[in-house]
Amino acid sequence: MGSTLRDLVRRFHGTGRLDAIVLRPDRLKDAVSVQEARAEPGLGLIGDHRSLKLRQSDAQRHRELSLIQAEHLGLLGVWTGQAPIAPERLRRNLVISGINVAAMHSPFREERFVWRIGGSVRIEITGPCPPCSRMEDELGEGGYAALRGHGGATARIVVGGVLRVGDTVNLDVESTVG
Repeated sequence: MGSTLRDLVRRFHGTGRLDAIVLRPDRLKDAVSVQEARAEPGLGLIGDHRSLKLRQSDAQRHRELSLIQAEHLGLLGVWTGQAPIAPERLRRNLVISGINVAAMHSPFREERFVWRIGGSVRIEITGPCPPCSRMEDELGEGGYAALRGHGGATARIVVGGVLRVGDTVNLDVESTVG
């Protein structure tokens, strides 16, 4: 018997990996890489400027984290005439390899995917993370266009805990929202 589309979107080849954690201490200051960070529902990553304000509603919590595909860093470098782009320059919180970040969100409105990172953290992808106009300044002419469609995703934290570089990333729960 063949697989349905619902079966196929839940099927991933292997385990992902958390390759980098990036904190942005201030909106306009340089981002920094860290080896570990605490993820808190309603706040995001402690030490990131977005964690300074508690968010309570679902609408406010949709962007507690931002993720980008590690494999795209080299492509973005090619498209901007540079070496692979350092994750700090793109200002996304988590750099994930081994799993297609765009596929981490269910295409079905009534279904959501919850992802486990490491031992305790659970996240849900909430949508795409389009580039901001700062990318043109950061990456040079064409930087904004290079990042279009490759800007990663936003997520909310379902269960908090400590994230560490090297943590595994796996589909943890599929739930139906009703």
